[in-house]
Amino acid sequence: MLVQSLICAVFYVFVKFFDYQLGTLYAFRPIVVCPLLGLILGDLQTGLALGASIEALFMGSVSIGAYIPPDATSAGVLCTAYVILLGLDTEVAVGLAMPIGTLVLALSNLFQPITNWLLSFVPKFAAEGSGAKLTGLHFFIALYVAPVYFAVIFFAVYLGSDAVAWITNTVPEFVLNGFAAAANILPVMGFAMLLRLIYRKELLPFLFLGFLMTSYMGVPVLGVSLIAIIIAVLMLGIFDNKPAAAQIEGADDDDF
Repeated sequence: MLVQSLICAVFYVFVKFFDYQLGTLYAFRPIVVCPLLGLILGDLQTGLALGASIEALFMGSVSIGAYIPPDATSAGVLCTAYVILLGLDTEVAVGLAMPIGTLVLALSNLFQPITNWLLSFVPKFAAEGSGAKLTGLHFFIALYVAPVYFAVIFFAVYLGSDAVAWITNTVPEFVLNGFAAAANILPVMGFAMLLRLIYRKELLPFLFLGFLMTSYMGVPVLGVSLIAIIIAVLMLGIFDNKPAAAQIEGADDDDF
């Protein structure tokens, strides 16, 4: 278990922090994290299933203004490790995903004042024209907290066997059934949160079209997704070769 715990901790730190520092490729999302970790731990199928379920849960949790969503990466890593390494039931693990992400978010909030203080040096270094200092500060912001998160993930996996055994053997069955029910409800909540962000009345018929196709016509999710891609291509005119409208010469777009 020691080696597996080290693997999970190193994987989390690398994916979480260096993805941000190297351009935000969104490799830290559960849909990517869970399958990759599942492949490393020897159970890709479980990783794929967990990635889809946990990503649906966190899909609508986006950072807007001062709001910081729960940490989806830690939820993906720990839930995958608990299911593959410790034998926790998949539905129970998905039910634990949001509490795990919220706890790690609370930890990250403790370091936010330090990060804000470090960011105050950016204007100074920029005024000096020191690219080396800006680059060093950019990566130091990730590195100074990385050991703390490494320790959190490591001990959460290494010492998690007792907690998982306690959950499995001590918690009443109706509570575990509640986690299973929550695991089925939470992804729907994630989609609802996402719908609130992208809702437009013109798109509402397509929402019901997808529902009718899956519920009454038996079309699988992959089929609905492919049909949605075709509709999007047609509506956006991606393959249209019409030249862009030429700008009128002499036009003035200065409103003042």
